[in-house]
Amino acid sequence: MSPHIRSARLWSAAVTAALALTFVGTGQASAADVNNVRNAGFESGLANWTCSANSGTTVGSPVHGGAAALKATPAGQDNARCTQTVAVKPNSTYSLSAWVQGGYTYLGVTGTGTTDVSTWTPDSPTWKQLTTSFTTGSATTSVTLYLNGWYGQAAYYADDVQVYGPDGGGGTDPAPTVPAAPAGLAVTGTTSSSVSLSWNGVSGATAYTVYRDGAKAATVTGTSATVSGLAASTAYSFQVTASNAAGESARSAAVTATTAATGGGGGGGTGLPKHAVTGYWQNFNNGATVQKLSDVPSAYDIIAVAFADATTTPGAVSFTLDSAGLGGYTVDQFKADIRAKQAAGKKVIVSVGGQNGTVSINDSASATNFANSVYALMQTYGFDGVDIDLENGLNATYMTQALRALAAKAGPSLILTMAPQTIDMQSPSAGYFQTALNVKDILTVVNMQYYNSGSMLGCDGKVYSQGTVDFLTALACIQLQNGLAPSQVGLGLPASTRAAGGGYVAPSVVNAALDCLTKLTGCGTFKPSKTYPDLRGAMTWSTNWDATAGNAWSTSVGAHVHALP
Repeated sequence: MSPHIRSARLWSAAVTAALALTFVGTGQASAADVNNVRNAGFESGLANWTCSANSGTTVGSPVHGGAAALKATPAGQDNARCTQTVAVKPNSTYSLSAWVQGGYTYLGVTGTGTTDVSTWTPDSPTWKQLTTSFTTGSATTSVTLYLNGWYGQAAYYADDVQVYGPDGGGGTDPAPTVPAAPAGLAVTGTTSSSVSLSWNGVSGATAYTVYRDGAKAATVTGTSATVSGLAASTAYSFQVTASNAAGESARSAAVTATTAATGGGGGGGTGLPKHAVTGYWQNFNNGATVQKLSDVPSAYDIIAVAFADATTTPGAVSFTLDSAGLGGYTVDQFKADIRAKQAAGKKVIVSVGGQNGTVSINDSASATNFANSVYALMQTYGFDGVDIDLENGLNATYMTQALRALAAKAGPSLILTMAPQTIDMQSPSAGYFQTALNVKDILTVVNMQYYNSGSMLGCDGKVYSQGTVDFLTALACIQLQNGLAPSQVGLGLPASTRAAGGGYVAPSVVNAALDCLTKLTGCGTFKPSKTYPDLRGAMTWSTNWDATAGNAWSTSVGAHVHALP
């Protein structure tokens, strides 16, 4: 959220096409296959590579393997594309892969003579492997391999690039050898029925296998996994191996995790109704109706105070009431209004981030600072918890650490909400989605922002445009099918046309989407495979813009949410 409006993600038709790609798994390589990429690990600087607008360089950290990796930084008019012409054989199939980290990253090839392919990932705080495959045409002897980011976004890193298949005759890097056993296996989260794990990447690995009590439990291409279907209050032992075309490594050192005693949807925060409405209250005047907390309608069950501010201490946040901008609203009145809302059964939390939020939690020290500072605000003002609304990416490992440290201080009554952008919840491998799954046992609700988005993929692989009931239901389905409990999923929409740059829908459309997900009525062309009667509810930006529009949103949607089954 923003003091003005949320920043729009303006995606071109090319990006929409990229979203619609079908990801193809890498097949088993033959004994004669080689990696046809030259300087695939950037150990020789940018030799054999060309990067647009001098956007590329090599760095010694972070690296996936060896001593170097590519760092390419997009600009406003440049997507930091780095290319290499790769020799290939006609009528041959190749697997294409690269390990990437950082901002939005695209990997692809052109000039195949058949169908050019590409794949991509949103922000990734840890190394993640992109992979697809392609087949060359009858006259194709070379293809153009490319990596690029997105205009004006953060730098991306790439390492260990492969075009693996028949030798094209252009010279190769060494053939793969069996990778080493992964190190750093750690438990990042537990619920009553699942355990989340992460580990360090291994150079040359194309896949990882997780073992539970000695038996195979999951195979993934990234460096994290969630093993589900477990019994409550039970201890399990886990190991992981790395593999590639040459074989599978030895197993890592084992870690033990015990599932929680009770499960369900985490929910931290007792006293909330089954179905709840969240509204953001603006601690600033941007042209919307100025409110005191006492002015917020009773339809709102969770009130997120926007926003806490970053400090000069990494990870730490502070909060200062804008008394002057709010017409002389005093801190004592503010605190009294919080207590009054709580006495009426409402929850008041502090939101961290927004469009202009610059809070960065990238190591253990900043994670500790975040937990300590948020807990201090809870004690000072009486907040019930925290909302994570970081729109400039987050590090899943250390944000998880920060939230668990906060939960240890605040106890089981902590309210923990999140408001990711649509791009952040397209895949469970994205940092925001990973964080939500990592803290599922203490998470109250994820109210994704179904606006300022552009077109996105639904859970059925089709592309949907914002501003429709299908956009709401098909994107919510991704979260519902990939680990979040229905009680942890809410629909976030703007309260009026002035509250966002795009994606506003009438309250009746929000209500139709809620009915579709909970009762299979009111659906558009997309219809979920089953009902989710425990769906948490809806969220809006903001209570102030709602008031500006005569509280039409909370009057209609609030009543509808509270009447859900």
